[in-house]
Amino acid sequence: LPGLHVFAIAFTLEVSVGKTNTVMALNNSNVLLPCTFTTCIGFQDLVFTWYFNSTEMIYHGKIKSKASEPFLVGRNPRVEFVGSTTGKDNNISIVLKNVEFSDAGKYTCYVKNPKEKNAEHNATIFLTVVQKMVEADNTVTLIIVGVVGGLIGLLILFMLIKRVVLFIIKKTQDGKKECLVSSSGNDNTENGLAGSKAEQKAPPKA
Repeated sequence: LPGLHVFAIAFTLEVSVGKTNTVMALNNSNVLLPCTFTTCIGFQDLVFTWYFNSTEMIYHGKIKSKASEPFLVGRNPRVEFVGSTTGKDNNISIVLKNVEFSDAGKYTCYVKNPKEKNAEHNATIFLTVVQKMVEADNTVTLIIVGVVGGLIGLLILFMLIKRVVLFIIKKTQDGKKECLVSSSGNDNTENGLAGSKAEQKAPPKA
């Protein structure tokens, strides 16, 4: 039934390594590899495992219930558990100590919850190891921003000048029109001039 299907999805186990799945670390430093999990119906005898490049197990732990902290089953000597599962977040993060260049690669956090019919889920994080942190050179970016900003400024200035010039031309043309109207609109009926609005009288008959 559709309702039961939605109900089942609501209890799905989820695992996350945060907003970004990449981490950069200095050679010979310690690095945090984050991982949390969520489950709507809780957990019991939950098992979690960290793998390096999908094959090498570097940490294996179990959690009896929400009221107890994880206990260690097996780990790499350079890996330390730093999470907690009795608080608000089910945090099963680890710290990798004295990082070497050979530690660069893929780290996967696996979680299995028997309470959800042994539902399994995982999340992956990629570690890059560098000799030193290099600040990004923003010179090119600043130049591009400066040029683009300058061009936009010139365009706005050109538009303003264009509007002012058009306004002046319009006013000048309006002034000329007013002059033309006033000069051609003189009422010359009293003078009887040719081309005036006065009616032309027929010459007297001989």
